[in-house]
Amino acid sequence: MLTVGAALETVGVLALKDRPPHRLSSGQKRRVAIATVLSMSPDILVMDEPTSGLDPQARRQLINLLHTFKHSKIIATHDLDMVMDLCERTIILHDGKIKADGRTSEIFQNEQLLAESHLEKPFRLQGCPVCG
Repeated sequence: MLTVGAALETVGVLALKDRPPHRLSSGQKRRVAIATVLSMSPDILVMDEPTSGLDPQARRQLINLLHTFKHSKIIATHDLDMVMDLCERTIILHDGKIKADGRTSEIFQNEQLLAESHLEKPFRLQGCPVCG
């Protein structure tokens, strides 16, 4: 079990330990929340839309942080580019049912499946209209 201080250090916010929560940015609050969970030494991290509302830099920092964790991760999200960075396996839920379960790289190539699930390809797979 990690101490709270060690958990805060793991997520890079130890310097914020005495700051009141209302003085933290959204990204800092997320890191503190993750530290809280880590201090309980879970086997699995469960997150719901962990990157929503974050600016691009805070989003990238969070993705890089989550990438360092060896825990199993269950992430509910619409941030498919984050999924590409973090997840080897993807399960798509649509209308309360499992629509697909498999390798992330394969699922994100299935345009019909994504369209039926009201999803779009991750931005990096869409291709730039200017540079091809």
